[in-house]
Amino acid sequence: MRSHADIYETTLREFLDYLKLERSLSPNTRAGYGSDVALYFEALRGYGVEPAAATVDDLSRFLQEQVDAGLSKRSQARRVSSVKALYRFLDAEGRLTENPCDRLATPRLNPHLPTVLSVEEVLAILDSVDLSKPEGHRNRCMLEVLYSCGLRVSELVGLRISDIFLDEGFIRVFGKGSKQRLVPIGEPAAAAIRLYREQRDAGSVKKAAEDILFLNRRGGKLTREMVFHIVKDQAAAAGIRKSISPHTFRHSFATHLVENGADLRVVQEMLGHESILTTEIYTHVDTRKWQDTILQYHPARK
Repeated sequence: MRSHADIYETTLREFLDYLKLERSLSPNTRAGYGSDVALYFEALRGYGVEPAAATVDDLSRFLQEQVDAGLSKRSQARRVSSVKALYRFLDAEGRLTENPCDRLATPRLNPHLPTVLSVEEVLAILDSVDLSKPEGHRNRCMLEVLYSCGLRVSELVGLRISDIFLDEGFIRVFGKGSKQRLVPIGEPAAAAIRLYREQRDAGSVKKAAEDILFLNRRGGKLTREMVFHIVKDQAAAAGIRKSISPHTFRHSFATHLVENGADLRVVQEMLGHESILTTEIYTHVDTRKWQDTILQYHPARK
């Protein structure tokens, strides 16, 4: 008979395989689900309960312990989402007599409004790049593409030369779950790519990275972590005090589109959002801007 530990470990491994092979989720998403479910399984071990035998009371106990430890509502909701995905998998496998998540409520969330750069702040960051440095044209090009195309950082580091069609004015992007989309690219970003390509192609390129656009100093593929550092360093050089990341350029791109009257469905397609509900956050950002303006100039404030 398998031990409890074997059951937990085997179930987690099978669940992660399901997310990869059947759901086609990205490595980062799978890692998030896996981390949440591993925490849940650790709690179940303490209760002496196997995953398929857990009840809604066990789930509620686990979540209450997370709340008592200071878990935010957003993180609570993510834990619930991960556990629900686990039990959908177990249910589909025929391992449950009753799904304990059927009566589990998800914490209600107020929409989280992302940090957004103004157009002037975006331009300040771009203009602060020192093009005399060896990495200058690469960094400027990355920032242009992040903003111009609204890419995720994983999409940026994975962008291939064979997926760039500058004469036609678009790039091909492979997003979450390897889903493909075509994204228009503006002339500033296209010009930055042309300049960077001259420098890139003149240097050494590792065999495995011959079709990768953005390379590190050794001619290999850039990591996500390197892009995060570059963005933070460049924002500091531009005097931007907001806490930003590569994703901030994506948020800013989408917000500026909505502010200028772009159709929400078009923005959804460009960003590669599976649901329009995800894209609707940018209408809240736009609303916050005019609310702040009204409050600033309201007669009662004078």
